[in-house]
Amino acid sequence: MSFGDPNNPYGPPQGQQQGYGYPQQPQAPGYGYPQAPPAQYGMPAGPTTMPGTVSAARVMMWVIVGLQILGVALFAFTAASVTAAKNDDELRDNASFQQLADYSSGAIWALTVFALAWAVFAIVLAVKFNSGGNGVRITTLVFGIVTAILGIYPFIVVGLIHTVLAILIAVFVGNSNGAAWFNRPRY
Repeated sequence: MSFGDPNNPYGPPQGQQQGYGYPQQPQAPGYGYPQAPPAQYGMPAGPTTMPGTVSAARVMMWVIVGLQILGVALFAFTAASVTAAKNDDELRDNASFQQLADYSSGAIWALTVFALAWAVFAIVLAVKFNSGGNGVRITTLVFGIVTAILGIYPFIVVGLIHTVLAILIAVFVGNSNGAAWFNRPRY
């Protein structure tokens, strides 16, 4: 029995079109179901190189470190000068020096230690940008916000650079590129 046989019950009916009663549909090349996209196992891959905004935030962290070190040197010099000048008899009668002498040298040394600790904290965060996870991102966001606030309140003129850099760091680390970089899978 072949399909060419007019008496074949399995062949197409004589005189009818194939697919009678059904609308004609275009046939896909090949047969079976279309091929599915390749399966991805695990988490989707993150960026392999640091995005530009995150890299800029890291550079700004190093700029803040440099400014902090300059501030530490300035505070230490000021504290040492005030301590030495308080013992000078000629400056006791000077009115402009008395305004400076009203500051405690211990308070200035405390500011020096705080500025040094803040610089060390910035160094640790800047170094962790390559290998750190989401915790480094959140800590850097908090660092940027606190630095911006400290740059505004006590040190308005000098802290303006700190404020601008800290706001940019918080924005660059907090955007979607920063989230993708710090949440990428590490193998």
